[in-house]
Amino acid sequence: MTQFLSLLVNGISLGTIYALIALGFVVIFKASEVVNFAHGSLLLLGAYVIAVTSDALGFLGAVLVGVAVTAVAAVLVERLVINRLRGAPVISLAIVTIGVDIIILTELVRRLGSDILNVPHPWAGESIRFAGVGISLNRGVAMVVAAVLIGLFFLAFKYSNWGVAMRASAEDGETAALMGIKQGQVSALAWVVAGVLAAVAALFLVGSPTPGVSPTVYAVALAAFPAAILGGLDSTGGALVGGLLIGIAETLATGYQDEMLFLGRGFGTVVPYIVMLVILLVRPSGLFGTRELTRV
Repeated sequence: MTQFLSLLVNGISLGTIYALIALGFVVIFKASEVVNFAHGSLLLLGAYVIAVTSDALGFLGAVLVGVAVTAVAAVLVERLVINRLRGAPVISLAIVTIGVDIIILTELVRRLGSDILNVPHPWAGESIRFAGVGISLNRGVAMVVAAVLIGLFFLAFKYSNWGVAMRASAEDGETAALMGIKQGQVSALAWVVAGVLAAVAALFLVGSPTPGVSPTVYAVALAAFPAAILGGLDSTGGALVGGLLIGIAETLATGYQDEMLFLGRGFGTVVPYIVMLVILLVRPSGLFGTRELTRV
């Protein structure tokens, strides 16, 4: 039972990080109807910038710079690429983001090489235990920070002018434009928000128990994509639920892999996609998605 509870808590902590990443996918899709496959490279960009600037700027300064650089990179992609293709077919926009992703990822992998960069988290590799259940302090801080950011996002999404404009644009873009809502501004701000969330998620992904910044961090965004899909690509609440489900499922599968050797080693890495497929077979639009949406 202790092992199960420990895996469950660790799964929730990983799920909150996935939720931050999945929320970035959802925000961009709701604002600009783009499935942003470049989100993984933005995540790696944030981690890389934080790592290379930490010696000169200190931890807090590096985090602020990393978040700012990732947000700027995201909005540049939106302004220079996506905005110029506004009105293009959804599949074309998705393919364009794949191209952007390859360009950014190739450059980052070239810079990283085989090195693993360290981010000097103040809490380092410390862990906390409660009632026999252990979790790294990094993941504990991640849960708190993610909860605060997600709470602030939902408040802004519901009550701010930007949130109202985004919901109106997602409901009926043409009518929203006729009512004076500037969809370009809504879209640009959505990409900024997604970039910030990606950088914050990257900060905790490269901490304990992960050894540091390497190209493998990119693959984490691919695990968060099923979270956005199974929750519903147009549902902000679905991103949170999907992230938690994927995090818990992946952690439990990895923790009990010795009991499931007949499925092969590394089965936990494919669990997110299996869960996604099972959910989509039952609900093609996701748990909380709108059925009328066009899927890529």
